[in-house]
Amino acid sequence: MPLFGLFIGEFVNWMNKRLSEEKKVFSKDLFVEYKNEFKPNYILMITVSLIYIGLLYRYGLQNSFIKNLDLIKYLILIPMLLSVAVIDYKLQIIPNRLNLTMFEIGLIFAFLHSFTDVAITINMLLGMLVGGGIFLLITLLGGLVYGKEAMGLGDVKLMGALGLYFGLTNIIIVSLLSFLIGAVLSILLLVFKIKKMDEYIPFGPFIVIGAFITIFVPYSIIVNILLNIFTVGLYSRNRS
Repeated sequence: MPLFGLFIGEFVNWMNKRLSEEKKVFSKDLFVEYKNEFKPNYILMITVSLIYIGLLYRYGLQNSFIKNLDLIKYLILIPMLLSVAVIDYKLQIIPNRLNLTMFEIGLIFAFLHSFTDVAITINMLLGMLVGGGIFLLITLLGGLVYGKEAMGLGDVKLMGALGLYFGLTNIIIVSLLSFLIGAVLSILLLVFKIKKMDEYIPFGPFIVIGAFITIFVPYSIIVNILLNIFTVGLYSRNRS
């Protein structure tokens, strides 16, 4: 798994470069172009390797293909999430091809789940509708109130695609986490003058952080933390 993670990390580096330049990730001259442009990104390689080790520890290897679907889908999703974070942070855009690929693969997993439990498939489809719907509503309201988009359409498409991986309940958690993280980090960026008040702060990286937390932290722990944050500690006091 660590060696596989190193390989995928370098693939993410290549994917970031190609998508940023609006080029195909796979082409007939792939190996020639890769050889000529090869510059290993050791940070990404090590990061992905460590994340994959964490995934294996979190979900483990089960005794059937269907039982390993959660592990497999996150092994596939994580490289694309890293690309979203890097490209959106650098260029303030989430490539349509990247969102579409996540969406297509998510549909495949929804289809695979239908062989054993249709309820899971329905939950994934609802996650897609709610995830994209929440951000689309915010975008439309921002346009009506402020006369400009509060969210980029790339974020809307991203959340719709992620809904297929996380399902209804967890995509709401991802949304809440991304808004909370976005608020905190945006304030820090402004306080430390890394960004200015009139500068655009891409939201994609915040969504990615929220997704990563949801992947690795048990649902009950996240819910408990969020309830305490949004009720200013009243939730814990009422339970004790």
